[in-house]
Amino acid sequence: MISKRVANKEVMERTRDSSLSVNIPRELNDKIEEKISGTSFASVEAYVVSKLENEFPAEPVYTKEEEGLIRERLRRLGYIE
Repeated sequence: MISKRVANKEVMERTRDSSLSVNIPRELNDKIEEKISGTSFASVEAYVVSKLENEFPAEPVYTKEEEGLIRERLRRLGYIE
């Protein structure tokens, strides 16, 4: 299991260049702290970032070759002409 300090450092490094602060009600923060107690989440921030990343996944980036293969498959399946 990774330590909370290491996990927090990973979150901060990942978001350092493009991070911003968000305020949440203390009551909600307390509920999240209780929920994540004993889990792999090192902090409320790590939990919230994880939930938001799941809610808003990054768009996949395809190479030209992959795009060509996808288009060809869609063409063969009759979805595009």
